[in-house]
Amino acid sequence: MTNNKTVLLCGATGFIGRNILENLLNKPGYNVRAVYHKKPPIKEYNAQWVYADLNNCDDVDRVVSGADIILQFAATTSGAGDIVGKPYIHVTDNAVMNSLLLRAAFEHDVEHFIFPSCTVMYQPSNTPIQETDYVASADILKKYYGVGNTKVYIEKMCKFYSSLGRTKHTVLRHSNIYGPYDKYDLKRSHVFGATITKVLNSKDGKVCVWGSGEEERDLLHVNDLVDFVFLAVEKQKNEYGLYNVGLGEPISIKDLVTKIIDLSGRELVIEHDMTRPTIKTSVHLNCEKALKDFGWRPRIDLENGIALTLDWYRENIK
Repeated sequence: MTNNKTVLLCGATGFIGRNILENLLNKPGYNVRAVYHKKPPIKEYNAQWVYADLNNCDDVDRVVSGADIILQFAATTSGAGDIVGKPYIHVTDNAVMNSLLLRAAFEHDVEHFIFPSCTVMYQPSNTPIQETDYVASADILKKYYGVGNTKVYIEKMCKFYSSLGRTKHTVLRHSNIYGPYDKYDLKRSHVFGATITKVLNSKDGKVCVWGSGEEERDLLHVNDLVDFVFLAVEKQKNEYGLYNVGLGEPISIKDLVTKIIDLSGRELVIEHDMTRPTIKTSVHLNCEKALKDFGWRPRIDLENGIALTLDWYRENIK
């Protein structure tokens, strides 16, 4: 990639955004414009911090102006409890902010727009899922219906704007991401962060798992996701690219909890709360397209990723 590109990083104070920011600031040739909203700027990072409400068209127009690359990692997110109990919170804000950003990227001749989608539009499968396995005529699982269709809408908007010829777009259908700066409070965290918190803070020798724990997840360390983002910026040639980005291996929630307990060195008993919301599905990804186009493959296996995350948590979370 040529030098002196201005990168607009949306969601720079969030989980994935902050990990991208740390890596971005260590790479030469980037002018980093970091967007913050509800969380204050992180002063130790020497970026150009800009405040913006990405649901406000004037704010979006202001921060996009002059950007060469947009890394759009701002979103309204939370865990299974909200997906089941308040599914609407993942729909409106995310649809509006991405619609405004995509239009502004086109109007300001931005070179490249990268959007992280997800895998909730896929049907459960016991075999690795390819990008082409998504079937628009098949209903998305009921508990994912709102967020899943919102993601598909944004993917299609990326493809639409790419067809107009000004801006290249990359869509990542990434699996469950974990690692430094994830949410570790139990009200907002996903299963990995919640389990780390429960295991390391258990006072009664027990860990509670929501539901039976039989559902399976594909878990990818955030550093591997960051690697993919930079490879896409540097190597994508097509105007539109849609890529699975995951570890490619399924693990059940109960086996994940067991593995985290073992690697933590604690002796804990697993209990199941069958009254709490869970989403029973099994998805793991075929990522051969990312390997073929960019030479990308995960570097951190799950066991090493858990160990790294446990170490980071002990050093950073009070």
